[in-house]
Amino acid sequence: MLEIIARFATSDERSGISPDTIMAMALDDYDRLAGAVIVGGFDGLVAPPELLSRIADGRLAGVTIFKRNIESPSQLARMVDAMAIAARVASRPPPLVSIDQEGGRVARLRAPLIELPPMRRFGEYDDTALTRRALALLATQLAALGCTTDFAPVADVDSNPANPVIGDRSFSRDPERCARHVVAAIEGLRASGVLACAKHFPGHGDTELDSHLALPVLRHDRARIDGVELVPFRAAIAAGVASVMTAHVVFEGVENDLPATLSKKIVTDLLRRELGFEGVCFSDDLHMKAVADRFGVPESAVRSIEAGCDALLVCTDMDSHEAARIALASRARTDATFAERLRGAGERLRKMRESAPPAPITDNAALEALWKSEEALALAAELRTRAESR
Repeated sequence: MLEIIARFATSDERSGISPDTIMAMALDDYDRLAGAVIVGGFDGLVAPPELLSRIADGRLAGVTIFKRNIESPSQLARMVDAMAIAARVASRPPPLVSIDQEGGRVARLRAPLIELPPMRRFGEYDDTALTRRALALLATQLAALGCTTDFAPVADVDSNPANPVIGDRSFSRDPERCARHVVAAIEGLRASGVLACAKHFPGHGDTELDSHLALPVLRHDRARIDGVELVPFRAAIAAGVASVMTAHVVFEGVENDLPATLSKKIVTDLLRRELGFEGVCFSDDLHMKAVADRFGVPESAVRSIEAGCDALLVCTDMDSHEAARIALASRARTDATFAERLRGAGERLRKMRESAPPAPITDNAALEALWKSEEALALAAELRTRAESR
């Protein structure tokens, strides 16, 4: 089928029809089952026609926003609005629009939005009301731009000072304090209509390697994992967090060889059955070297779904998330058990998408008023005062 489409797409017979349109004409139920679990990255400040086509025809469940997609808040709002319209006109579920807006060094958006300090500062203040209020304000601003899911809070316990990737992104080195603020952050985001995602399950805080660059291995026994790493995640699940993101980390106390993202023992047995999590499980980006160097994106996509993930992040480019989707659809056509797992994953993500449709504000004056609201100015002043008194 793909060879036929490719030949037609490059022939004179297509009469100007784009390859993406030709692909859409040939879609079947398996293609859409696969597309319903893909959340992809893309280049540019305007949603490419191919991206809008994939949202409209069911080959893409949503997007994740990076700095490369942002020129200004109003530009981002217009871009998200185009995606929402593409889904609505085609009678598809609203697209999931996700962003990593933690605070500190991991923040895709900067001023005029509220610029939060690293979450470590909130843990040091240990004022959960402040954490809740700060994340609620952040969520109000994100929602105004059409962002529906924030890949925050980090629920990792920063138990290793040599950790190159977590550090002050974590609330605390104390599991209980970390848990308190993870819950407050979830509540704050949810209060203003943005869905939270606790990451990186079951815990990236004690690694000495960055999973963007290599595969970390933790040799802790299960008792240690229960007493430290899982404490904030248990609290997040009890608080009703909408989603959890996996870690590309091997936990030898649970699974000897596979990173958590690809491990059924961790995603299905531990997260689902033991901890009772019923929300959406996101993979971390499948382009990260911890999984991509060993398995590649298409195989990692299949393995992640088999492990129990529901939504797959493929963040680098559009060709890669299409390759992942094709691999998933191909496997589903020949494996009824896999197809049913894929169907369940897509249904869980669909419910999440419909619970928080993007509603960007495209009026510049309304956005300007939001950045300069009394609440925003008061919070910024309070955070400055807190920082100066440390």
